[in-house]
Amino acid sequence: MSTDTDLQFSQLGLAAPILKAVQEVGYEAPSPIQAQSIPPLLEGRDLLGQAQTGTGKTAAFALPLLSRLDVGLKHPQMLVLAPTRELAIQVAEAMQTYARHLKGFHILPIYGGQSMGIQLKQLRRGAQVIVGTPGRVLDHLNRKTLKLDKLTSLVLDEADEMLRMGFIDDVETILDHSPDERQVVLFSATMPDVIRRVANKYLKDPIEIRIKNKTATVSTVDQRYWQVSGTHKLDALTRILEAEDFQAMIIFVRTKTSTVDLAEKLEARGYSTSALNGDMNQPLREKAVNRLKKGTLDIIVATDVAARGLDVERITHVINYDIPNDTEAYVHRIGRTGRAGRKGSAILFVAPREKRMLRSIERATRQAIEPMTLPSRNDIKNRRVIQFKELISETLESQNLSFFEEVIDGFQQEKNVGMSEVCAALTYLLQKDRPLQPVEKDIKIKPQREREPGEGRDARGRPERGERSERGRGGDRERKPRRGAEDKPSEGMQRFRIEVGRDDGVQPKHIVGAIANEAGLDSYNIGQIKLHESYSTVDLPSDMPREVFKHLRKVWVCSKQLQITKLEEGERAPKRAFSKADSGDKPLKVKRKKNKSRPPTE
Repeated sequence: MSTDTDLQFSQLGLAAPILKAVQEVGYEAPSPIQAQSIPPLLEGRDLLGQAQTGTGKTAAFALPLLSRLDVGLKHPQMLVLAPTRELAIQVAEAMQTYARHLKGFHILPIYGGQSMGIQLKQLRRGAQVIVGTPGRVLDHLNRKTLKLDKLTSLVLDEADEMLRMGFIDDVETILDHSPDERQVVLFSATMPDVIRRVANKYLKDPIEIRIKNKTATVSTVDQRYWQVSGTHKLDALTRILEAEDFQAMIIFVRTKTSTVDLAEKLEARGYSTSALNGDMNQPLREKAVNRLKKGTLDIIVATDVAARGLDVERITHVINYDIPNDTEAYVHRIGRTGRAGRKGSAILFVAPREKRMLRSIERATRQAIEPMTLPSRNDIKNRRVIQFKELISETLESQNLSFFEEVIDGFQQEKNVGMSEVCAALTYLLQKDRPLQPVEKDIKIKPQREREPGEGRDARGRPERGERSERGRGGDRERKPRRGAEDKPSEGMQRFRIEVGRDDGVQPKHIVGAIANEAGLDSYNIGQIKLHESYSTVDLPSDMPREVFKHLRKVWVCSKQLQITKLEEGERAPKRAFSKADSGDKPLKVKRKKNKSRPPTE
């Protein structure tokens, strides 16, 4: 998140559990809309904000309103209305993250297209925060399954979009069902007369905030994006570094911890890399920047705040390894290259669930960001061969090689071998540590249309007849298990247990959608799904990176965390997929055998 001041979240008066979550997520400083919105919302004031999507407004209202929540009460205290199902889910996930340290906190997204039975069950369990689309919220009000009589705050997110979609009458009806003394927050990108009328009618002496869109086209920067899908991001980054002709580069990540982690991994792969984050003192920061300027350092891995004001002429590339939280941050990031009329390149990594932010960035910059494909094994081979030939030419021009010519002439006479054979042998010896022809597996790139979660699957979560898998050695085989082999995962797959089942109203498509979106995994690579009363099992590639599984443990489906655990063949009771040291989490409270299971290999 970006800001033009040195204000920190710790100075805004947020509740301690909320501030702790913010620091864990890695936000270093509030964006302009957050800095202006959080203090009055903490005071209980109504707020009317005009801001574009991608300015950080979700955190602007969520952080202060969650700070005012009473988790001891189980009835709805906050209602957030969003125009679309996708936005409702996105807001709910963000608020769940911010409230991770609020004990007893429950949030429920409700929207059309989801089973009414699931929502009724969750409403009966109790939730302090409801995030929903106007139509489905109104359905529940009419059924009397949702009561707003004890509501303390109500948020209208993207009000102009709700007007455009014809929801404004529903919104007013919902507002009429809420208490007179509730706090109202209204955000809208534009302020047409109808929205202004709603604000005048339902908001009491509101604070008005208007965030101007400062972003503009960056004409000197070539912008591309790669959609994360089934490939480990670090592997993809390594391929890009091999194929791109860059002098110096900044790689942006969201958190301070990630700067160190990624920098160490790139160093291990032979790249001259350093971290740059807010925890570094000024002398260390200046040392890294000076090394970058002098050419003794080629890559810096940085957070938004740490890289502010960085101007190094050598920087030809910016890679957004983690997508920024707002559009302004994106423009600040890519502004580190293409300065003073020079050409630059910017590459953005985008997970399927982050496409909304990609579109916001394109609108804000008024420039299309073109998709890119990852370099193939053949591309890498050609690149390395070209570099090797250039090295030979430079050596021939700059070095006195007469002694070495004598050595080779003598060898040829002794062994009676041709010059081409000798050169081939020397080339082999020289490139052993970095083969000209890469031996690692190709990154799987399958251009195909995006599917809705669960599309093309039967009731058990398997592809319908005719759907094919390209999973490892499985080649073109159908995904449906052979008769008698239902209890054994396919070759290259591992079976996992997840703690959500039929009792929770889950369907295979919910599991597929969650895993595909969160793991950046193509739905074709998700294996057999079996639903049980209180849990389910799912087959996933055994070579998926460890951090992906750690992340999946915390993913929410049907208002429950997956808590994914590894199963041995024929076993029903779960084993932990990773050790406590691996995950940093508390052990799962489940019965298990004493024998240890190995974690999935990276």
